[in-house]
Amino acid sequence: MPCRVFPGFTKELDIVGIGYRVEVKGRVAQFFLGYSHSIDVLLPEGIDIKIDKQTHLILTGYDRQMLGQVAANIRALRPPDPYKNKGIRYTGEVLRKKVGKTGSGGK
Repeated sequence: MPCRVFPGFTKELDIVGIGYRVEVKGRVAQFFLGYSHSIDVLLPEGIDIKIDKQTHLILTGYDRQMLGQVAANIRALRPPDPYKNKGIRYTGEVLRKKVGKTGSGGK
């Protein structure tokens, strides 16, 4: 019987917003999320990150609980804003956009 290799678990995140991006240097992911400073996140052993176009993150690992916790910690750096839909969200996550103040002219 052939031996199968388990590919592991994956979580995908999207960064939405003008100027929002991420860079990876070794085991440290550096996030630029519109704050006056960058945010460094140390990735635990066993979690790998791959970045497409500086705004799409693919996290992979064999420990499902740790992978979900790392993804939740990254999402908590800039949760999705319900008014402008900017922030970090899971790929495929559907957000409800809220309407602003009624007296604002509908912009």
